[in-house]
Amino acid sequence: MSTPLIGLTTYREDAAWGVWHQRADLLPTQYAAAVEATGGVPVLLPVGRPESAAVVVARLDGLVVSGGADVDPTRYDQEAHPRTAGWRPDRDAWETALLDAADAAGLPVLGVCRGMQVMAVHAGGVLDQHVPDLVDHEQHSPGGDEFGTVAVSTVPGTRLAGLVGDELSVSCHHHQSVRTHPGFTAVAHAADGTLEAMEAPGERFCVGVQWHPETAADVGLLAGLVEAAAARAAAR
Repeated sequence: MSTPLIGLTTYREDAAWGVWHQRADLLPTQYAAAVEATGGVPVLLPVGRPESAAVVVARLDGLVVSGGADVDPTRYDQEAHPRTAGWRPDRDAWETALLDAADAAGLPVLGVCRGMQVMAVHAGGVLDQHVPDLVDHEQHSPGGDEFGTVAVSTVPGTRLAGLVGDELSVSCHHHQSVRTHPGFTAVAHAADGTLEAMEAPGERFCVGVQWHPETAADVGLLAGLVEAAAARAAAR
């Protein structure tokens, strides 16, 4: 199969390195390393003009919508919860446009954490803005730069279960979750009932997970994306 080109959406933040302290487009190295480890070529996608999204997608074989800040609640017609903060309207608009273009092109897509939430909102869904209000614990996001460890059960017979198995322990860092997800099927939950993954029906790889597969030794999920992207590249 052809070596697929995998686009990775990025943060746009104030950053410091060497003598510099300025705005930068960045992403934790684990994303690119995981794509390379599973046979893909990672390409970082800085926040761009929404009208350019179709041009970008036309050059990709797969897309990862990465983690990051909360989604702007006005995008799903809600008032902001007191704990919802730091949303990035420019990134929301860019990733929404990328998803529009990906849908039109049939591009394989994986949403990671915020990425799953963007996919749900793009489809017309709604988010629960603070998970501890629902489950009365902080296990999904312990705070700071720590990941929470969460046991997840997948739905047998789904694409996700075929990639990661029936049960797995995942690394999470999210205080929001998906409440509704039109057009997607719920395919994994935590023991407390939190939706941890969704996928679109049909042949196309279109999966969102609430956890961070790039942090784990088992990269079956990213391997599945890269395999789907390679098949698409070979069929061009």
